[in-house]
Amino acid sequence: MSEELFASPLLHWPASISHIEEKQSVADRAVAEVQDGQLIGIGSGSNAYLVLWAIGRRVRAEGLSVAVVCSSYETEVAAVRLGLTLRELGSVTPAWGVDGADEVDPDGRLIKGRGGALFREKILWHTAERMFLAVDASKHVQQLGQGFPVPIEVQRNGVTLVARELAALGATEVGLRVAGGKDGPVITESGNLILDARFDEIAHGLHATLKLLPGVIETGLFEGYRFDLL
Repeated sequence: MSEELFASPLLHWPASISHIEEKQSVADRAVAEVQDGQLIGIGSGSNAYLVLWAIGRRVRAEGLSVAVVCSSYETEVAAVRLGLTLRELGSVTPAWGVDGADEVDPDGRLIKGRGGALFREKILWHTAERMFLAVDASKHVQQLGQGFPVPIEVQRNGVTLVARELAALGATEVGLRVAGGKDGPVITESGNLILDARFDEIAHGLHATLKLLPGVIETGLFEGYRFDLL
């Protein structure tokens, strides 16, 4: 991947992007929605990252005044490098936002959170007036959970309890997400841990059930959200 797309010289993320031609085509469609003076929400993952970069190029080329609000540290760093004005997540209402997904089923339910930003992503989806889903064909599945577990952000004191309750709810596998660049678990940007749970079937309403468990901060199940596919 070209260095010009890295978030910063010290943050080489993403190091590579799969299906980049298809994702770039999605980004091109998204950037056509940009209007001067808008506040735009930027989600997480490679699709949203490419949209952010496309927005930055258009802003520079046309001299537009555009501000962004981001759901992850990586996209915030990239936005600063691109010279875009940042606004605080949760305190503003984006005119529209764009985000990716790990999986999307025919009912419009999503699994998100492979990057660990699920809590901040939920805030973005709740505050944006309109959301665009930027996904390539590989993300469409007939049944959620085919390729990815359900991420669940958990306060550290609730990990054991939540893991036990997940098993009681039918999870076939529950694991604490372990970091790749440090010893121990992944620590989210809100200071919590992530449990990844696999289910043979992800029933409608599972998100609401999980949110009732003491210790659960957020889940990567996105149910009931309206969005437009790019």
